[in-house]
Order: sequence, then structure tokens, then C-alpha cells
Amino acid sequence: MKHGKKYRAAAAKYDLTKKYDVASACSMVKDMKLANFDETIEAHISLKVDKSTSIRDTLVFPNQFRGEKKVLVFCQPGRVQEALDAGASFAGSDEYIEKVKGGWLDFDVAVATPDMMKDVGRLGMVLGRKGLMPNPKTGTVTTDIVSAINELKKGRTEYRADKGGVVHIAVGKSSMDTAKVAENVSTLIAEVSKKAPNGLAASFIRSVSLSSTMGPGVWVAMKEGE
Repeated sequence: MKHGKKYRAAAAKYDLTKKYDVASACSMVKDMKLANFDETIEAHISLKVDKSTSIRDTLVFPNQFRGEKKVLVFCQPGRVQEALDAGASFAGSDEYIEKVKGGWLDFDVAVATPDMMKDVGRLGMVLGRKGLMPNPKTGTVTTDIVSAINELKKGRTEYRADKGGVVHIAVGKSSMDTAKVAENVSTLIAEVSKKAPNGLAASFIRSVSLSSTMGPGVWVAMKEGE
């Protein structure tokens, strides 16, 4: 890919063939931001997994950087007020299933009680494509909707490996303090490392890189002296 003059000038500030500790990498990414807006800082973690292995879970970053999420709860009428009182933006059953079928997606995350999944599951063509389908693995299919909503409001974020075994996820903003971004990155690496199959802990994470929305990427050293 051919990059512009600003990108090349930013990339020339550092030796981007080397790997750096998390704090240094975060500082470099912030220094190389190109846009006038508050760029998102993203982590890209390449994993040693076969195609049949699904890596998917959620985590709460210690330092939040996104606005409050709109939560939709699919539940029976008797639990609607409970969901709304807990902080859900929307809650209901058939009326919201029909709205989503019609293309309405004015929410950031969906939660469902298990007894609703028979009907919610039919929305796979809509919710699945957008990564919004409730899933027990991510805690969004649950009878404890209050706890689920509270966690999501705190910033619980889903991560998953794509078909190539790479996790792509936002970890902060370029306006954030470097130490806070670094803490988020370290938290992410620690959480993803827990997904290593038995015997693969040392080689599970192939590589980690960080980049801002428009800027060059920086490799992160996983071991001291790497």
C-alpha cells in the first residue's frame, strides 16, 4: 500500500522493525497520530490457533474511553421494568423482535433471557452480521439481566479472533494518558493469554501490534529483550 507524505514522516520517527515494551509502544503510537480528530488506538493480536478453534470472550478495561452503551434487553413483559431500572435503554419481547426484523439497530449491545432465545435466534441474519447476537459465552444470554446490564455499562467489551486467528480491538484514544492506554493493553494481553490451550501458553500469542486509526503500527515485545 502506498502511504502519503505525513504517514511516511511519522513512520520515520522510529525504527518500526523493532519491538518495544507496552508503555513505549503506546507512547510511539500516540506520537505518530496523523488526523486532527481523536484517533482510536487499536491492538492486533495474532494467535496460534487452528481454524476449528473459536476464541471469543469479554473483558472490562480498567480505563474507559467510549461513551455509555445503549443496551437492548429481550425479555418477557414481566421483566421489562427490571431491565429499564437497571439501565437498559430498551426492553421488551415481540415488539423489539419485529423492530429488529425491520432493520432497526439503534443500540450498541443486546442482552436476552434464555427463554427469549428461541425467537431472538431467528434474527441471526440481522444481529449476527453486526456482531449483536446475544451469546452465553459473552454473558449476554442470562437470567441475571441486572448484572449483565451493570457490566455492560461499566464498559464490558467483546473480543474475538477472526478467521485468520487475529484479535482486533480498540484499547483507547490518542487523547488518553499513555499509562492508561498501556494498562488497557496489558489487561487485554493478560485476558487473551488465558485462552491458550494446554501446552501452548508460551507460543499462543504469535505477535502483538498497536496502531492509531490513521497512523503506522508498532510491534510490542512479549518478552524482555525481544
